Amino acid sequence: MDNIIEIRNLHFRYDADGESNTPEVLKGINLDIKKGEFVAILGHNGSGKSTLAKHLNGILTATSGTVTVDGIDTSDESKLFQLRQRAGMVFQNPDNQIVSSIVEEDVAFALENLGVPYPEMRKRVDDALKTVNMYDYRLHSPAQLSGGQKQRVAIAGIIAMRPECIILDEPTAMLDPQGRKEVISAIRKLNREYGITIILITHYMDEASGCDRVVVMDKGRIILDDIPVKVFSQVELLRKIGLDVPQVTELCYSLRGAGLDITPEIISEEECVKALLKLFNEKEYLL
Repeated sequence: MDNIIEIRNLHFRYDADGESNTPEVLKGINLDIKKGEFVAILGHNGSGKSTLAKHLNGILTATSGTVTVDGIDTSDESKLFQLRQRAGMVFQNPDNQIVSSIVEEDVAFALENLGVPYPEMRKRVDDALKTVNMYDYRLHSPAQLSGGQKQRVAIAGIIAMRPECIILDEPTAMLDPQGRKEVISAIRKLNREYGITIILITHYMDEASGCDRVVVMDKGRIILDDIPVKVFSQVELLRKIGLDVPQVTELCYSLRGAGLDITPEIISEEECVKALLKLFNEKEYLL
């Protein structure tokens, strides 16, 4: 499978008044993401995860090193337009991305700016709204929608541009549990049914546990990069950098610390139930 994103020795600092002695935010990041992957990026506040995300569609450019997305060097300003057609960005607050007073007009906004012919634009808007289950709300005002519904409209606006990759920077941070569920469901559908590469910046462990791969950042560096069960089994390391693990992983870790023979590589409730039943069915653990 080909890489859609290639990052090589990426360093970045926010220059204060042109000074070059400001602290580095990103410190030698190397990362490849394959087409069609669903990757979560975790890290506590200040770890550099959102700064990294902004390099993926040219909002920020490297102090040194390179970032390539679908063959485009993100530092090439002449290709910024093509870059953002390939890599769409969804932010925490959907209100910052919604610009129109009618849902379908908001989804069509970028397409109008691109000069997409009306019949094609109509089809793309309808398809995008159906993909995130918001087609029935196409004539509503965004002001009438819940937070989760607004975020799905914002995602539809990106989908309508037919990107190869969508970067979501903590898209559920401002939502209630139902809104989170709606948005994550829509994101998973994009990945599984349409093959869109997803990079999800999040601090929710349950969201990350359902991804293909988890990248953990701390102090501007990548410290873990593996499948979810391998990453979340590193309970002590994650605690040390201020991160939690899924509740079932925490339970299994505690049981293991109490001397029970249970694997630490459990991230779902179903796996946890099976492991506990196995323990209870073994003679030495019977009460």
